[in-house]
Amino acid sequence: MEKEIICTVCPTGCVMHVVGTETLIESIEGYTCPRGKKYGEYEFLAPVRILTSTVKSNEGRLIPCRSKNPLPKGKVLDCMEVLRGVTVTLPIKRGDVIVADILGTGIDIVATGE
Repeated sequence: MEKEIICTVCPTGCVMHVVGTETLIESIEGYTCPRGKKYGEYEFLAPVRILTSTVKSNEGRLIPCRSKNPLPKGKVLDCMEVLRGVTVTLPIKRGDVIVADILGTGIDIVATGE
């Protein structure tokens, strides 16, 4: 398997070419710093994303929220489906947990607005 990955760690945006299998990197080229190499490795083997979204409130307003930690990229759409059915009761404060341990990932969805 081969992937071209653009690093987002810094503004340089190095374009890396990574070759490997689902569990092993055979070669990685194009990075210019150790942080970029690490990013390329993680993005190739186990990509993750911070999920940002909104949930409905009992008063009809949308409340902004996000995952407290990065989620596995493959679970993001499933998590969005869970959030589609969530309604929070106001008042709510920034940092309050909206969904604990979403989809058994160990990651909470928290409010980012009030």
